[in-house]
Amino acid sequence: MKNIGEYRTEEFPVSRIATIDIGAAGLRKHHIKALIELDVTEPQNLIRARKRQAETISFNSWLIKCISLTVEEFKQIHGIRKGKRKAVLFEDIDISIVIERKVDGKKVPLPYVIRKTNKKSVSDIDEEIKSGQKQLIKGKRDYILGQEKKNRVLMKTYYLLPGFIRKLIWNRIIKSPFLSKQNMGTVMITSLGMVGKINGWVMPVSVHPLCFAIGSIVKKPGIVRDKIEVREYLYMTVLVDHDIIDGAPAVRALSKLTKLVENGYGLK
Repeated sequence: MKNIGEYRTEEFPVSRIATIDIGAAGLRKHHIKALIELDVTEPQNLIRARKRQAETISFNSWLIKCISLTVEEFKQIHGIRKGKRKAVLFEDIDISIVIERKVDGKKVPLPYVIRKTNKKSVSDIDEEIKSGQKQLIKGKRDYILGQEKKNRVLMKTYYLLPGFIRKLIWNRIIKSPFLSKQNMGTVMITSLGMVGKINGWVMPVSVHPLCFAIGSIVKKPGIVRDKIEVREYLYMTVLVDHDIIDGAPAVRALSKLTKLVENGYGLK
């Protein structure tokens, strides 16, 4: 063909097939979307103070803990529908995050499920994330979710299946609260804003009943005690499954999260 110019062809990462399948399934969810700003000036100052004292703490790990405490109090927000008339509300909170791991020497973003975050400290969560980032994956189809190594043969077979069969598999998982929790947890957190600066909200697609897309922390004017000050604000998008929870209790849960975050829960 003429007038195309130079180009190169790269191998399509096999892991993207599952991402595409999840995206298609997520578009069928009835999510309420909330775009919120959190004043994180106080927790940021407290975290910086700890770092000056050689006490390292990750903002992301601390935020995961705040989310876990909120979900623990408002369990309905991460419930999963079972059939037409029931919903399963889990006691333990399993949160799926995305971290970069090396696959055959190349960094690839892959899901990582942190189990029972409500029972773990911020330090425990931070150490688990760091440990997951260091995991080496030797084969392109040998992926690890959390500490649970998936069967290599099953994963290889999955990627070879035609699209309509993969869709049936995901339908089966999504309709089963227990398969959903086992394979992907009940809460999803994607922290794109921590990778690069984004002055705005990220709009994710998710199959989880509760999903958080964490944007960047930006400085801008804010009003504190009737005075204008430079404050630090975190952009956050929240998806809540409207099949499971109504707007009012969802807002109460997000108000609880706002209070925990803006007051610097556990950092003082």
